[in-house]
Formats: sequence, structure tokens, C-alpha cells
Amino acid sequence: MPMTEKPDIQELRQRIEFLEDQLEKTQRLAALGELTGTTTHEFNNILMTVINYAKIGLRHKDEAGKTHAFNKILTAANRAAKIVNTILAAARNRKKEFEPVDLIALTEDTLLLLEREMSKYRIAVEKSFPAGPSEKIPEIMADGNQIQSVILNLLINARQAMPDGGRLILKISYDEENEMIDFLVRDFGCGIPKELLPKIFDRYYSTKSGPDESGKGGTGLGLSNCKKIIEEHQGVIRVESTVGKGTAFTIKLPTVIRIKLIESRQRTAGREPSML
Repeated sequence: MPMTEKPDIQELRQRIEFLEDQLEKTQRLAALGELTGTTTHEFNNILMTVINYAKIGLRHKDEAGKTHAFNKILTAANRAAKIVNTILAAARNRKKEFEPVDLIALTEDTLLLLEREMSKYRIAVEKSFPAGPSEKIPEIMADGNQIQSVILNLLINARQAMPDGGRLILKISYDEENEMIDFLVRDFGCGIPKELLPKIFDRYYSTKSGPDESGKGGTGLGLSNCKKIIEEHQGVIRVESTVGKGTAFTIKLPTVIRIKLIESRQRTAGREPSML
């Protein structure tokens, strides 16, 4: 009876690489689908605003009333355009490409997509971002879509940790000495038991029983993917949590300046740059 030929190690590695590539593509499509689903209700609200103020504008005979209605319509339309542009940018950039990214702008865009959801669940977002020319921070070298998916995941987790509403603190700061950007996501929710903290970045591990009423969470893939993405960007993600007091995730990402310094040193040492 002929024996089945066993695949060699090289063939197995190629199969694993292929499957990992397929998994990554699937995860990107899933993230895009979640992003689109998140904005559907928000977009519907914007359309209702446009329709209602259009009706008001048609009813008003005085110029002041019409102007007020038209300004409201213009504001809503601009908001809709920004949401659509964010989704289109995510849909276009399917390849893993690193480029300079403004983390503050990326976070603001993500908050825009989640504004309705945060309002619905009574989450008060408190932002502490550098502002003004004197406080301008360097860009990070990143795949914007991937980093946005991390931000989206952490914000949704924070919202889910506060089912009765609460405060959500977002802080972005510049560690000039180490050329790193620090990003803090701090909720005041239920917290994570100390004995579970070492497991939360494990694949398929989740502290949730399943998706919530919005259909999000519970697969155990979110935080493990976040950790993988941040490490691929030569960054670090850490978590601190106390039951009953809340959870804080801190992400540290290298600036464009740091990445260029690393690449320069690698070339000087006669090695190809290990990133990008």
C-alpha cells in the first residue's frame, strides 16, 4: 500500500504564510465591515437632519429662518462628507503600507465615526491632545487603517466597560527624549480582575460572554490583533486595571524621526532596514 508523502518543512512554512496572509485579509475586510456598520446609523441621523431642516427652510418665509436652516444643512452635509471620505480611505488602502500619520487627526476621525454610539450610551469623552503650533507633535510612521482599527477597538471596549455611562479619557503626548508618541485610553468602568490581565492579549480569550446589543465584541480576537498590530509598528501596548475603578490602555508608537534614525543606523551597520 503506497504511503502518503509528507510535506517538507519548507512547504509547511509556505502554507502557514499563505494562511496567515488570508487571515490578515479577512480581518481587514471584517474591520472595514465593522467600520461601515458603525457609521450606518450615524449617516441616517445626518440625513434626517438634512430632511428636517430642508422642510423648515421651505416653511420659513423670512431670510433669517431660511439662512439658519441652510447653515444646519451645510454643517450636516460636511459631516456626512467627512464620514464617507474616512470609509473610502479605509476601503482603498487594503495593502499594508507605512507612511507618516497624524495620530491626533486619526483619533478625531475615529471619534467622529463613534459619536452617535458614545452619545447613545452616555459616554463623556474627555480629550487631552496637544494644540497649537507650539505643541505640534511629530507624525508616526504607520499603516493608518491598522492603527485606526486599534483605536476603534479600544474605544468600543471602553464604552462596553461602562454600560451605565461614564467618563472616557483620551490623552496623546509626545515623549521627545525617546521620540515616541504616547496614547492613553482610560475608562472608569467595571475593570478587569488582576488574575485575568495576563490573558487579555491571548488569541480567542475574552472577558465578555459574547457580542453586546450592537453586535460588537466577544470573539477574543480584538486585543490580540491590537497587540500584533502595535508590535508590527515597533510599538508597545500596556494595560492597567482595577476592578470597580476602570482600565487604562497605554500605547507607545515611534515617531517618523525615530524610525528614520533606526533605518540610518541599520544602513550604517550594513543591514537592510527591518521595518517598512
